[in-house]
Amino acid sequence: MTDLFFYGTLRYTALLELVLGRSGKALDLSQASLAGHGIFAVKGQIFPAIEERQGHIAQGVLVRGLSQDDVDALNFYEGGFDYDLKDVVVQTPDGHNVTTQVYFPEPGLWQTQELWDLQGWIAKWGALTLRAAQEVMAYQGRMTAAEVAKCFPSIRTRAGAWLDAQARSGDPEHDLSKDVVVHKHTRAHLNFFAMEEMDLQYRRYDGSLSPVINRGAALVGRAAVVLPYDPVRDEVLLIEQFRAATYIAGEPRPWMWEPIAGLIDPGETAAQAAHREAMEEAGVTLLALEPVAQVYPSSGASGEFIHIFVGIGDLTARAAGGGIAAEGEDIRSKIIGFDELMAGIDGQAYLDMPLVTAALWLARHRERLRPVCS
Repeated sequence: MTDLFFYGTLRYTALLELVLGRSGKALDLSQASLAGHGIFAVKGQIFPAIEERQGHIAQGVLVRGLSQDDVDALNFYEGGFDYDLKDVVVQTPDGHNVTTQVYFPEPGLWQTQELWDLQGWIAKWGALTLRAAQEVMAYQGRMTAAEVAKCFPSIRTRAGAWLDAQARSGDPEHDLSKDVVVHKHTRAHLNFFAMEEMDLQYRRYDGSLSPVINRGAALVGRAAVVLPYDPVRDEVLLIEQFRAATYIAGEPRPWMWEPIAGLIDPGETAAQAAHREAMEEAGVTLLALEPVAQVYPSSGASGEFIHIFVGIGDLTARAAGGGIAAEGEDIRSKIIGFDELMAGIDGQAYLDMPLVTAALWLARHRERLRPVCS
């Protein structure tokens, strides 16, 4: 049996229960502290790190009597964050010293900042971390911790998208607790994107339940899409890039003309992502965003949810753009007149659905936009 001291996110009992796969009531938990150490926020991350610091005391929870299965689960979860176990001596409230182990980061791995606050973290990141941990732990025994760690950014993106979807209003005509019956839920594939499958039944319009069917969904997350429009010059900016998905699907023209688009990071709004992507991909500073639609672009196959905007700006004032090379982006852009854009729409020259949607919206609202900004 093993004793461990948790100072960070695993002090959150709901997360510890999820990782271990059992109730916290079955665990031997007690408060403890580690002198000469502090718990600090990590720059650019949503988890903390522990460091040796004179004058600091790291508060945490001591969990005793963990089984080998428990430790294996914890090593899988924490191993993805490049944390390793180290022997320490902690103090319990009754004054006893207890030799135990703590997950320490590799020295110099993270840049730490201010003191970390558990309750503040739970309020901001607790729900997202729980959802992300569900996906992570589903791959224990199928992937290594290092393999899953490479997918953490996309896992968190999908977790944020799931929480966003859950926050939208429900369907007044359907009670999901009765109208959908899930018999099996399989997380079938994990990489930059994920594939999940369910064996389920749904309520048919005659009131009966359907036969059990197997369906899958490609899960991406949320994305912001923005078509930059210069109302003074009546021009739009399009970008072109290679799309592996269309190539895999057999498309002979996998270089696609599109609006600017990108995934929405956890903690980021759709509007913030639209502004960020406009600068990263095309060097465009947008003055305003016009909401076009919030939609699932392919509800039969994909769980991706997109926020489409038309972005107002001066397209003659542009920085470099071109995308982020580290993310495999290689992007070029062009500016065309509104009439040329619509000729392409009418001629079915464009294969990207969000571009068609944004263009048709612009055609309806163009006259309203032009006098305001001209």
